[in-house]
Amino acid sequence: MNSNPILSGFNPDPSIATSPEGYYVVTSSFEYLPGLPVYHSPDLERWQLVGHVATREEQVRIANVPTPGGVWAPTLRYRDGLFYLIVSVFLGGRGCVVFTATDPAGPWSDGTVIEAVDGIDPDLAWDDDGTAYVTFARHPDAIQQVRVDLETGEALEQPRALWSGSGLYSPEGPHLYRRGDWWYLLAAEGGTDRGHAVTVARSRHPEGPFESAPHNPILTAAGTGSPVQNTGHADLVDLPGGGTAMVLLGVRPLGLAKSFSPLGRETFLTAVDWADGWPHARLPRVTGGRPEECEYDFSNGAGLEDPQWIGVRRVPAEFSAPTSKGLLLTGEGNTMGSGRPCFLAQRQRHLGMEFRAVLDVAAGAGGIAVRNAGDNWFGIEAAQDGGSVRITARAVVAGFDRTWETTVPSGDVELAIVASPPPSDFSAGAVGGDRIRLLVRSSGPGRNPDDELLTELDGRHWAFETAKGFTGRAFGVFDVDGEVLVRRLSYRGKD
Repeated sequence: MNSNPILSGFNPDPSIATSPEGYYVVTSSFEYLPGLPVYHSPDLERWQLVGHVATREEQVRIANVPTPGGVWAPTLRYRDGLFYLIVSVFLGGRGCVVFTATDPAGPWSDGTVIEAVDGIDPDLAWDDDGTAYVTFARHPDAIQQVRVDLETGEALEQPRALWSGSGLYSPEGPHLYRRGDWWYLLAAEGGTDRGHAVTVARSRHPEGPFESAPHNPILTAAGTGSPVQNTGHADLVDLPGGGTAMVLLGVRPLGLAKSFSPLGRETFLTAVDWADGWPHARLPRVTGGRPEECEYDFSNGAGLEDPQWIGVRRVPAEFSAPTSKGLLLTGEGNTMGSGRPCFLAQRQRHLGMEFRAVLDVAAGAGGIAVRNAGDNWFGIEAAQDGGSVRITARAVVAGFDRTWETTVPSGDVELAIVASPPPSDFSAGAVGGDRIRLLVRSSGPGRNPDDELLTELDGRHWAFETAKGFTGRAFGVFDVDGEVLVRRLSYRGKD
């Protein structure tokens, strides 16, 4: 394994499927669009984002879902040349929906709603005769199941209780598999925080009854010093050589107390052994992360060809367009705290990050930001103010909102956000989160060619554990009002 996590940045609730073309993983996307990112790998080591399942808001209907609602916990499966994706769109979204595609890169179908599934984390499995079983979590009744006609979405029976879990808190995230004469039911328990765990049960029939494994939980980081915590919500995959692996979510907490995870829940891969007819999983290891440098020059008319670009509750094409002078963002008066900001974003993928943007704000007001949720973000806004540009750095946490201001001469401005992990020893600052610096630079005659520090923040306030969203940090450029031209963007990351 060359790199673990295999999908860095917020990529929670992974589900994996195999086909003749290799391995595909889909993860949760919550309030972001396009949603349900699809990653491909020929070997479980090299991964590439190849597309999204939900490329149109109508497929999921999340325009008005609150945080942390939206697109939760998908299951991806491949059967007879067709890919199936079943997912719950929660808190006012479309509900339980099944999408299909012949190519997982897309396009995907409009989706079929399964109204009988009143719960989260749906799974899809088939019996030998082709009967489709949807297994899902419904609190407080634990794991339930229903047989479904996938073409119509019609339930063939009333949902029934399947398994109450191994005894830990909040059984959810079920996945059902056939292996020999046994049906295995994998589940997540213990909540998605430090008590998260993977448990398993088995039965001779897909409808149960299921017996709990004697060694449950089969994987948990709870109470350990593992650099990967919150391990759970797993999905199994068979390997070409006959072995088994598991994709699962986890977080990488920072600081001396290992308390805060800036990137949110990421996707890890680990080995699974079989003994006495039961799976035994190993805690995932953090291995060499890949440094990354991305440069986007929009001054030559380039558009958003990179599939990593996302927006909040709407696709970026709604508020951005390429021009010969730069990428044009058109604001609507929506701030970063609104439900649908004009925020062109990507996932923060490294614990150490430097993000820069060169902007022309002569006809509008906008800037750069890092977002966890509408009430959990920080950034820098630039706006024309007479013969100068007013620069406002802002840090927002629920119950806290502070700003810092300066001015620079008129013209293009370069804004930057730099995040650095804290020390892991007993030195000063080790107990805090990552250090976040907000910077501005304006070059040219009479201007300061160096970065000017606006403020420095403690990242503990902008981490998975402190934000009410279930995502992680997304960085990008935003437009509050008028027109903002994005000349260039760059991202540099390393762990």
